[in-house]
Order: sequence, then C-alpha cells, then structure tokens
Amino acid sequence: MLRGLIFTAIYYLISALYVLTALPLLLLPWRQPMAWWIRHYTKTLNFALRWICGIRREIRGKDNLPDGPYLIAAKHASWGDGFMLYPEIEEIGFVTGDHLERFPLVGGILKKLGAIVINTCGGGEKKAASLTAGLSRLKGTNRRILIHPEGHLAPAGYHFRYKPGIWHMQQVLNVPIVPVATNLNCFWQQEEIQKTPGTAVLEFLDPIPPGGSKDETMARLTQVIETRCAELIAEATGQPSEPTRLLPDPNKGEIAAIPAHAEREKMVNVS
Repeated sequence: MLRGLIFTAIYYLISALYVLTALPLLLLPWRQPMAWWIRHYTKTLNFALRWICGIRREIRGKDNLPDGPYLIAAKHASWGDGFMLYPEIEEIGFVTGDHLERFPLVGGILKKLGAIVINTCGGGEKKAASLTAGLSRLKGTNRRILIHPEGHLAPAGYHFRYKPGIWHMQQVLNVPIVPVATNLNCFWQQEEIQKTPGTAVLEFLDPIPPGGSKDETMARLTQVIETRCAELIAEATGQPSEPTRLLPDPNKGEIAAIPAHAEREKMVNVS
C-alpha cells in the first residue's frame, strides 16, 4: 500500500508539472510538439510505475498493427492502461469523456492533440454529435484512434457490455479495428491505490476489417478481447483460465464493484 500511495503522489506531481510546462506548446501552430511532449509524459509515468511499484509492462503483438490509420479498441482494466499504450503507437489520437476538461488547462491540451472529447452530459444525441464532429476532423488523416469500448474500468475477470460506438466509427472511417487485451488489472485494478509488483501484458490482437454488421463486429470484438484477457489473467495468476463475467454498467461517476456473491465464491475456490 505504501508504494501505491507514493506512486499516486508522484503521479499527480508529474502530471501537474507536465501540464504547466506544456503551456508554451499551446501557442505553437503545430500539433507535433505537444504530441511529443505527451508521449514523453507517458513514458515518464511508465518509468515511475516500474521503479516505485515494480509493475513492468510487456507489449505483445505489434506485428498485428496495420499500416495507415486504424482504430484501437482496448480493454479498460485500469487507470494506467491508457498511458501504457500511448507511447507504442505513432500518430495516436484518442476518444475521451469531457470529465478531463474539469482539470485546469487540460482542455487546451486535448484540443491541441486533436482528441475526440465526448459530451457526456447532454444525452445520447449530444454524445453522438460530439463523436461525429471529432471524426470529421480526423477523416482522411493518418491518425490511429484509441477508444475503450466498455466505457468503464473493469475488475479482473469481469467485463462490461461493449458499446457500438466503435462500430459506428469504423463505418465512418472505413479502417480496421485492432483489439487490445491486457491483464494489468491483476496488478493495478481500476482506480485502486494498492499496486502489486509483476509484469503486465498488453497485447495487440488480429485486426477486424471493416464491412461487418454491427452485431457481428461487436460480438467478435467482445469475444476476442475477453477470451485473450482471461488467458492473460491465468498467465499472471497461475490459475486455470475462466471466462470473464458480464457486469452491469455502474452509475455515472462510480466504479464498478465485484458482486458480493462472486467474492464469496472466489474465497471458497481459493480455500
């Protein structure tokens, strides 16, 4: 727990320093200097996570990344999976909720990076409109776009319903979807302060080409990510691979908890 507390303090300190030192880059007419600075920021966080908490990252499957633009559909397992992935992909953009704009100066940085910021307070129509506007800016570019289709941080061994926004994005951009599986939540679960030393794997899987129906694409995306996540969790824990379980979406602003009956089952199985 102590190392987790130290990392949390360092995380916020590093983040504040990088935001402040990024201010001059907002004045430049180019996106690339800001993108380079944020890449450096994520590398610094990865170094701090390894040095303080003993969590190493192993990236697999980079040979599955296509040339040109594509969508990255990543398992959302932990607060750290975004900055673990970010430095691995050139010309990366990302989809995020407007909650990040609550932090001072962050909104300007997101705008400079070309992030797609989703309006999460205005209902489905405004969400769709903000996504459409963001896609129109990126269409025809070489940008790779990271999105977490579940929309919530999933505990190890669980998943949420994969939202079809990723399919609509694929329809607009006509590019492949690259699924990403991970077992990071075995070492850093959701937003927990406590961290467990170990090697977290993030794995790029075979791309899903455009052209599939919504139901077909979403079923395939869910199946390939969750099957591989279960295998990576088994690899990390030394336990047999078990299918991940579906959880209902938590209320807005809340973190999903493992159901009490599942915790009891887990204790019985361990004992």
